[in-house]
Amino acid sequence: MNLLVGQIGHLSVILAFAAALVAAYSYFQASRGRALGEEDASWLRLGRGAFFVHAIAIISVIVCLFNIIHAHRYEYYYAWSHSSNHLPVQYMISCFWEGQEGSFLLWIFWHVVIGLFIMRYNKKWEAPVMAVFSGVQVFLVSMIVGVVLGGVKIGSSPFILLREFLTDLPVWKMNPNFVPKDGTGLNALLQNYWMVIHPPTLFLGFALTLVPFAFAIAALWKKELTAWVKPALPWTLIGGGVLGVGVVMGAYWAYETLNFGGYWNWDPVENAVYIPWLVLVASLHGMVLWQKRRTGLRTAFALVVATFILILYATFLTRSGVLGNASVHSFTDLGLSGQLFLYLAFFTVLAVALLIWRWKEIPISAKELNAYNPELWVFVGATVLCLGAFQVLFTTSIPVYNSFMGLIGIKTNVALPADQIAHYSKLQLWMGVGVALLSGIAQVMWWQRNTKETLINSLTAPTLLALLGTALVVLLVRYNELTISPAYVVLTLAGLFGVLANFSTIFTLLRRGVRLSGGAVAHLGIALMLLGILASSGYSSIISRNVSGLLYSREFTEDLNRDNVLLWRNETAPMHGYQLTYTGQFFEVPGVPGYVDKQFLYRTDDDYKAVARTPIAVDGKTYYATGDTVEILPENTYYRINYKDQKSGEQFTLYPRAQVNEEMGGLLASPAIKKFWGHDIYTHISSVLDPRKEKPWSEAKESVLSVGDTIFLNDYFAVFRAVEAAHETAGLNLQKGDLALQADMIVYGEKRQYHVHPVFVVRNRMVGSLPDEAEDLGVRITFNAVDPAKGKFTFGVSTTQKDYVILKAMEKPFINLLWSGTLLMAIGFGLSVRQRGGKGVLADTSAEAEAPAESSGRAVRPQPVG
Repeated sequence: MNLLVGQIGHLSVILAFAAALVAAYSYFQASRGRALGEEDASWLRLGRGAFFVHAIAIISVIVCLFNIIHAHRYEYYYAWSHSSNHLPVQYMISCFWEGQEGSFLLWIFWHVVIGLFIMRYNKKWEAPVMAVFSGVQVFLVSMIVGVVLGGVKIGSSPFILLREFLTDLPVWKMNPNFVPKDGTGLNALLQNYWMVIHPPTLFLGFALTLVPFAFAIAALWKKELTAWVKPALPWTLIGGGVLGVGVVMGAYWAYETLNFGGYWNWDPVENAVYIPWLVLVASLHGMVLWQKRRTGLRTAFALVVATFILILYATFLTRSGVLGNASVHSFTDLGLSGQLFLYLAFFTVLAVALLIWRWKEIPISAKELNAYNPELWVFVGATVLCLGAFQVLFTTSIPVYNSFMGLIGIKTNVALPADQIAHYSKLQLWMGVGVALLSGIAQVMWWQRNTKETLINSLTAPTLLALLGTALVVLLVRYNELTISPAYVVLTLAGLFGVLANFSTIFTLLRRGVRLSGGAVAHLGIALMLLGILASSGYSSIISRNVSGLLYSREFTEDLNRDNVLLWRNETAPMHGYQLTYTGQFFEVPGVPGYVDKQFLYRTDDDYKAVARTPIAVDGKTYYATGDTVEILPENTYYRINYKDQKSGEQFTLYPRAQVNEEMGGLLASPAIKKFWGHDIYTHISSVLDPRKEKPWSEAKESVLSVGDTIFLNDYFAVFRAVEAAHETAGLNLQKGDLALQADMIVYGEKRQYHVHPVFVVRNRMVGSLPDEAEDLGVRITFNAVDPAKGKFTFGVSTTQKDYVILKAMEKPFINLLWSGTLLMAIGFGLSVRQRGGKGVLADTSAEAEAPAESSGRAVRPQPVG
């Protein structure tokens, strides 16, 4: 047992907590009673020093935690419960944040990084802003302190020993220093490269929401009610882009890993991230309105505060255990519910109290808005986003409502909607319509002087083209004998208008010699995302319909029997314009490109090792010779499916995978996706022969053969070609004095030949055999006896169910619009950071970026930055 690394890690957590507390108090004292930028120097130095100590301590915690995972120190509960010996390094990184403590630590780390940037580049605001930052860090670090004071548990330590967590196991009485040889492993669904990059991106987005909140709180505290927007806006833009990309990364992980056929299931944990992002984007528009048009400051304050409070509420939802029965993604309760509620309540009360205190002092615009003011439409767009967020928030919070009523003794049975997708989509669809229309209208109006005539001239072309495009879409849908509802017609029209209006704005600005508008690019991306969601979700079609007239199994559901095709191994079957062939099972072998056929490998007693039956080569390069020991990753079995287009003859191969996981109900299927420019072919396994169970072989039929004889095996026949000495290729672990003979037989199937090599072994005067099989045919041959005098050999032949897969395939049209729209949205946010005072992230004095139409309506040419 290595207790030192855990002790260092735990002491580092305590040091980080104490240092954050000192930093928060010092920064508060440095700024208390003083004007902005005139802080007490001695308290300021102490605050900086304490935050630096806090940063170093957090780095120490991260190093210690990753060490116990990477070094397989299973004496620690965190390492034992999240990792295993054979996990690749990249998935060990995923182990780091699979648990609650690790994800809190990731969040804390990003706050440290951002805090150091603010200390370096925003010195004027440093003291009040870092007081808020350090205060948040105090609460976050308390979640992983893991100490008990006066019978009260504070936090959950990632460095707790296994024997301290599972205290009831009798093994500790016999051996207090017992250390398991292996861990329980990483959740099978998280063994995906998106889970290496998605959580850090998402938590960076969470961390970035603290920046505008801290600036807003500092502004309310120091009565700098207008100056905060300029330095906070670039951070808000970065946060909106990063959090939006993080959300879509999670959607793509679901699309690529789960088999429900989509990318968003309105799970409460998904909603808990989606809600604050909508409000963050709304707050961003409020801040832009103030910076450029001197209106909407109260809206900006309220929405910035609401965004961070919603992040804290999302944390409470996902980590308190309140969603345990409502979401498969939520964390289990580690006894932190009280701390999480205190965290939420403290900052909610602080922020709301400050906002109420200063509300009447926050400047408002005296200008009356009318239909020709772009500010009005930007404000309406922000309102639409908030209404969409509220609908999701209200429904997602039903378990919280039930729990609260239970605490005060009132039993409630309010249930989440039975069909959550339909429930949320009803209103979210219309929110999408509003966002697409308003984004186009507001962008056009933002860059010009607006009158009735100029608006008609600017909006006529995108409107007519959108109407024409929508009519064409409706005709194409009807031509393909599909239906389109009036709501989908409206969403198509709105999406096309959003694309065309924003593209028109971009084209007009470029023609005028003005730099590209980040807002127009981001809005263009969002409009494309809406069209991608509409097409891929509304018109996803199942192309694997069962047209055989057969019922696969009475035990299967109606959907499985109706919407899947049955593929026998190495037999071709038609499917919606394709010829499909299932050609076998494959393993992932580290260091070998692609996948390796299971038939090329002898399995050994060690699940993670096999012996090569034949040279393993790819593109002429041999990675393993016959008889070599091969490291394999047996958790995943890949089923190779060959697609051939019946018209063009073009072919491609997919490898949908299945994972055997007892804890999650048996076989977990993950899809394989073939991407075309206009659609995706989405394929996953619905049913296979259970690899966990022994095959039910028939009673062996014996036959006595000589070399060259033919034997009939039900519908097939085999030729006994030769017998030879067996070597280590069979994984026999042969020793001196052992005798091993290997038969060489060729089994003739319907379409191909199979080499089968059963082995006969004599060891210590005891006879044994190692059978071999042709999995495609369901035939196993055993080498039972040798009569050297007569040159006769006895073989036993058994049969079983032929190998098959039942497969579901869907066609998802224009889903690439969603992913490309996300990329455009991120680029747009990035351009806006640069154009709208991007230097404000790194300095207090940044030139005003773009100066579009002033409130008077006079068109102003934007000046270059720097």
